[in-house]
Amino acid sequence: MSTIADLRIPATETALATTFERAPEATFELESSVSKTRPSLWVIGVDRETIESALAADPSVEIAELLVETDSRLLYDVTFAEETGTDRLWNEVLADGGSLLEARASDGWWQVTVRYRTRDQLCNTYDRLVERGINADLRRITDITDTGGHETRLTPEQQEALEAALEHGYFEIPRGVSMEELADKLDISHQALSERFRRAYETLVDAELQPAGEESRPN
Repeated sequence: MSTIADLRIPATETALATTFERAPEATFELESSVSKTRPSLWVIGVDRETIESALAADPSVEIAELLVETDSRLLYDVTFAEETGTDRLWNEVLADGGSLLEARASDGWWQVTVRYRTRDQLCNTYDRLVERGINADLRRITDITDTGGHETRLTPEQQEALEAALEHGYFEIPRGVSMEELADKLDISHQALSERFRRAYETLVDAELQPAGEESRPN
């Protein structure tokens, strides 16, 4: 059995606090296909001049290099100062063996989905966040049992992709395999694998997310 947890964490206590102060309308999404320790972040809802000014003013950001610019979003490679930014966030939530499934930030809050091998690992992470003064809001906990007796809304292809990703370390930081390499192992295209992940994440969140206002703490 493993446990999937959705955590909501203030940016003021983790990553990009100053950036949100200067560009509150911005939304950040962790790029899912990057295989290296330096994170790449998609930025949505703000123009290039505004976000680059905000990132330049953020003391936790050392370098923000623009990789991709489209009509609706921007992709940046971001280098944070040591023990700050997303580096600190990942260190806190992944220290007990967690695997990051998804990360998104908006309105001054980070929302991360993390998989732990046991409920105890999640409890240890939550307690450590609280002890270090990080106001973690645990939004949802899902215990995943053996698929032989577990009813799932995932398609066989989506489940195969997620199982392969876990097996080969795709969700680890740094990644054990890139999306391109994982797609080759599954004998499908990079685009097809990306779409399987997107639909699988959407299905899991839609099926498991608690109604607004409900909160829980691990037992």
